[in-house]
Amino acid sequence: MNIYKSHRKPLIATTLIIFCLLSFVQAQDNDIKYNNVDWLAGPGGTIKGIYFHEEKSQNAEFNDLVQLFSLESFDSEILSNVIDSPPIAGFVPRIAVAVTDRHSDDLDFIAQPRSSIVGNYLTNKPETSYIMGLFDTGASTNIISNAGAIRSGIFTSGFLTPNTIEIAGATNSVFGLVSMPLAVFMDGLSAIDSETLFLDDSNMVGESNVSVVVGDFPEQNQPDLPTVIGSPVSVYYVTAIMNDNPISRVYDGNNYTSPDITFYEHGDPDIPVLANKIPLNLIPSGAADVQYFPSLDGIFNFVFTPGSPSVIGSLLQSLFFVSSVDLAEATHNSIDNDRFMLDTGAQVTVISSNIAARLGLNPDESDFDVEIQDVTGEITIEPGFYVDSLEIAALGQWLSFTNVPVVMLDVSSPEGGYLDGIIGMNLFTEYNMVLFGGGLLGQDPPLLTFERIQPRLIGDIAPDGGDGIVNYLDFAVLAQAWLATPESMNWNPQADIAPRDNPDSIIDFLDFAEMARELLLQ
Repeated sequence: MNIYKSHRKPLIATTLIIFCLLSFVQAQDNDIKYNNVDWLAGPGGTIKGIYFHEEKSQNAEFNDLVQLFSLESFDSEILSNVIDSPPIAGFVPRIAVAVTDRHSDDLDFIAQPRSSIVGNYLTNKPETSYIMGLFDTGASTNIISNAGAIRSGIFTSGFLTPNTIEIAGATNSVFGLVSMPLAVFMDGLSAIDSETLFLDDSNMVGESNVSVVVGDFPEQNQPDLPTVIGSPVSVYYVTAIMNDNPISRVYDGNNYTSPDITFYEHGDPDIPVLANKIPLNLIPSGAADVQYFPSLDGIFNFVFTPGSPSVIGSLLQSLFFVSSVDLAEATHNSIDNDRFMLDTGAQVTVISSNIAARLGLNPDESDFDVEIQDVTGEITIEPGFYVDSLEIAALGQWLSFTNVPVVMLDVSSPEGGYLDGIIGMNLFTEYNMVLFGGGLLGQDPPLLTFERIQPRLIGDIAPDGGDGIVNYLDFAVLAQAWLATPESMNWNPQADIAPRDNPDSIIDFLDFAEMARELLLQ
């Protein structure tokens, strides 16, 4: 079999930075606090434990009490702009992926965006042969896992070329199989029926005549490639990611939860309107379309099979970048960085060693360390830090964070060299967001709009369970149950609202303070 191996730079698919943060090891500190967790940190990786400085933990608890009882913290404008201590790991944008045979003739290498399913499925049971995938703007090409390719019929339908392509991960790379042109489609998890688990493909969008990377059967101790729909598809659509409406579905016996994701064509009047806008850039710029590159060996024999999969601009591998990111740590800062990639496939936020140096961070004095499992299954240890602040410039409210967890890691850039960093989904857990793809010739520039999710008003208990606001009616109900416990005649469980995540079965000043806080935040 003639195997074509690309001698060009590897495809960049940052989702393949498979974070397997099995433990966070605190450096040079005996006073540590350990928490068991179970977080996805990229496909194939899981965070199992975190070691914190005891001092940090105590300070965080103290700050929570200050925020609860200090009237100065009730300034709604400040709370809407600044988030303190975002989580280390954010959400995973899961999608359902379907594959059909739709493609063009041999001399047409350009992908065609499709607003509905076209072509024939590769199996006779398309309602169950869909794949659980990831919407990943950090992937420069679309990838179908080995298991997904088996399930969707790619292996048995003759849609593989003899060619391979190198995929870059965190520290190593792996070769994947290059497919013949076909069609890939996507929709959010709401397209999967919650009872039958059948796929409703009526609202799926995607691309035809696109070549993808298919995972080969993984070697021993090597993870399967994940299924991701990357920038070659997202550049053509508007993607709404609504964290205020999580969707859960079962797939192959595993339960997956994701924000509600909906894909729209540009100009659709149903696109959610969110108040704040982050200008993005498609870098490298200048691409006109999405296309694959034919095999050089095949061209000489007048056989035009893909030698590498479809990417933006054939060779450019363009991705979405945030226009301006500011970071500060003590007396050091790194201002107006324009090489932070927006990566919906990364649950963590990453900074390069260059940015870390500008912030005065020392890898030997990290706040935590992470184990990173690469595409080959190899594990490396990388340092993590809590930086004082991170801000993303926006039209409207800036995205502002304090005490921000970041991992120091050098990630290859599509322009060559390394990224300044990656904006991960841990910064958006409290936001709804809409990504407007664009940046190709003739398209508007890409854009990310966002809006903070309004917290549920747990103090809205009257009349009859609430009326959408906190006012004197709610305080009257609280007063009627004052100092009551479950054994009291005047006990009212609706008035037991504090602490917010674990009410303490007594109606007292904690409940009053929580209701007062929500009154002032309206």
